[in-house]
Amino acid sequence: MPTCLLLFFIQVFILLVTEMVFFCGLIVPLPFTWRRKLFTFISESPIIAKLQYGMKITFIFILILFVDSVNRVYRVQVELSAFAKSEGGRGAALGGSERMEVQARKFYSQRNMYLCGFTLFLSLILNRTYVMILDVLRLEEEVKTLKGDPKASKGSSLQNAGNAGEIGSLKEQLAAKDRDMANLKKQVENMQKEYNRMGDQVSGSTGSTRND
Repeated sequence: MPTCLLLFFIQVFILLVTEMVFFCGLIVPLPFTWRRKLFTFISESPIIAKLQYGMKITFIFILILFVDSVNRVYRVQVELSAFAKSEGGRGAALGGSERMEVQARKFYSQRNMYLCGFTLFLSLILNRTYVMILDVLRLEEEVKTLKGDPKASKGSSLQNAGNAGEIGSLKEQLAAKDRDMANLKKQVENMQKEYNRMGDQVSGSTGSTRND
């Protein structure tokens, strides 16, 4: 196996462990206030938004590797079946070293398939769990607000919270548009000043010509 591919599978394993830790963090029972602050931070943080964008690209590569691993497992299984059904010739000569090599390829292919498959599957579970917990928090906040609990109205509301980093991403886009508007406004002001200066020059030259 190439070194770069091996390093990538190590990163996939680290990602799988990270997903398991994050999932355990989601299901840990916490007070309503703490959990609301945590999910508000996840929804509004621009860092989470950038991280989520990078994770989407990573999961695309993992999906490609998963499909390739499934294909490799299928080909090795077909090869083993052909060896088992063949009579004489290569089937009889299939000895220890050759058979161990095929079994090793099958093991590595299955390992990569399970690793990529569980990583993708857990990512879907994490996304669904996050959405469900966020919905539960919204309902709890509405119930507390209807009951007149003053703590429910304090802090950031979860009513507009969406996917992880969604609000942070929108804030970044809004800030970028504000910067573009400010730059455009400065350009318009500079153009207006230049237009006024040129108008004054034209008016001055016209007045001097008339005096002559």
